[in-house]
Amino acid sequence: MAHTAPRTMIRTRQRRQGRRHPLVATLMALPLAALLLLVFDGWETVATQASSVGVMLGR
Repeated sequence: MAHTAPRTMIRTRQRRQGRRHPLVATLMALPLAALLLLVFDGWETVATQASSVGVMLGR
């Protein structure tokens, strides 16, 4: 095999493991939630769909 240059520290650095802060997760989910409210015509429909998904996942 050919000799290749060693990897730099930037590539070998591992990403930080763990959970996101709840505020960051909320800020990531809000635009999608707003879009779903517009597409599915209101809060009741979105709540019903979310409930159905929760039941399907066993929660």
